Parts: sequence; structure tokens; C-alpha cells
Amino acid sequence: ADTIAAEAEQMTALIAEHPAAIVIDAGSPEALNPVVRQACDAGIIVLSFDGIVTEPCAYRLQYDFKALAATEVDSLAARLPSGGNLLEVRGLSGTDLDDAIHDGAATALAAHPRLRIVAAVHGNWRRSDARRNTGSVLPVLPRIDGVIAQGGDALGVADAIAAAGRPMPTIILSNRAEELAWWKARREADGYQTLSVAPPPGIASLAFWIAQMILEGEDVPHDVTAPLLTIGPGDLDQALATTPTGGFASRDYTRADAEAAVAASR
Repeated sequence: ADTIAAEAEQMTALIAEHPAAIVIDAGSPEALNPVVRQACDAGIIVLSFDGIVTEPCAYRLQYDFKALAATEVDSLAARLPSGGNLLEVRGLSGTDLDDAIHDGAATALAAHPRLRIVAAVHGNWRRSDARRNTGSVLPVLPRIDGVIAQGGDALGVADAIAAAGRPMPTIILSNRAEELAWWKARREADGYQTLSVAPPPGIASLAFWIAQMILEGEDVPHDVTAPLLTIGPGDLDQALATTPTGGFASRDYTRADAEAAVAASR
């Protein structure tokens, strides 16, 4: 609540200065709507990114988490053409993010009937929780061929699989430095391959480019989808080399990236 109050105060102060645009990573979808409306009424462009606002006058730049899940499922389908058993690792129960990724996975799986989810556990986006909860169900599961993960949980699954002495399935990673390092070590040891996909932290730079386009009078829809960052086998070494320890793989966005995102969202 303190963060929301602080953001509202900052927005109010900015409105008094009357900038051409305000770009904000909102702490709540609804709580800032009144002050956002004030900014719009004052003729100020408001662009929310990552943490978006629902006030209709604002622009929203956000990730499509259903598409993230579909990317994971499609990658597993390509790597398991004969089908296989999947483990779904969900996030924090009752959250919109967990529901969106789960729904996206379910929709994508409908197109790949040879892939079958044999169990789902809640990793809560934490390595420790994913390890504990995966380990608790492994004894009654058949061979696991692939793992749909949400982020922060992939290595917990790998820990549990290794501790159980089972073959390592294709676990979709989420662009964390430790995950990429784990992938590289396994690749060098036994040729292990997978895919890593996640929202990159650099979305703020994309937001500023899109705000500039709006100010220039470009035709920008109020809802724009930000591209995900996908790291395939051929990208691993470079991605790992440029990702700080403890951080996430990211990228710097250009005006061309912003134009492409806007065009794709029209």
C-alpha cells in the first residue's frame, strides 16, 4: 500500500509539471486509475508497462503469458515428436500470472495430443519449493520427458530429478544466469538441450520508445504486447556471457523493436 501511495504522489507531482508523457510500472492495476485519469485530462500521455493500469485512457505494454506457455509447449512438442509425459510446475496458487500461464499451456496442449501432463505441482516460483513438491510426487510418476515451468522453479525440478536418480527431462528454463550456466554444464557433459524463454527486464526501454512514437502521432493501439526473449541452443553461449551472475538475460530495445511490437499489436 505504501508503494501505491508513493506512486500516486509521484504521479500528482508530475502532473503539476505537465510533461508530455508519463511512463510508469504500476504497483496496482486499479489503485492508480484516478490519478492516471487526471493526467489524461491534463493532456498528458500515460503509458504503463509490465505493471499495467486499467484506466482506458492509458496505454499498456505488457507480456502475453499465455503465449509464453504456448512457446514452452510447442518447443517440447518439437523435441518429443513421438509424444511424452509432462510435469507442469505451477506458480503461486490463486494469482493471475499462474492462471494465465496454466491456461496458455492447456490451450497449447490441446493441439498436441501426444503430450500428456501426468502431474502438476506448485513450485511457487521458488527453487526450494519446486524441489520439495516435485520430489514428493516423483515416486508415483512414470518417466518424465518434459517439464513446463513458470520461472524460478526449473532448477528445483532438476534437483529433485537428479536426487531421484531419474533421467533428466527437457526442462524449459527462464533466462536466469544460474539456469543458463546449468544448461551449459549439462550440454558439455552429455549434450543436453532445451529452450529458455522469459520476459526480459529491458521492457522499460521499449516503453520509452513506444511513448516517443505516441508523442510523434504514430498510430499506437492502447494495448501493445511486448516480445519475450527466447534463448535457443545456438544463443546459449552469448546469452550466458552477457548475463550478470544472479541476474536475468535481457536485451536493449531499439526504435525498430518498438515499431515491430506496435505493428504486431494493431
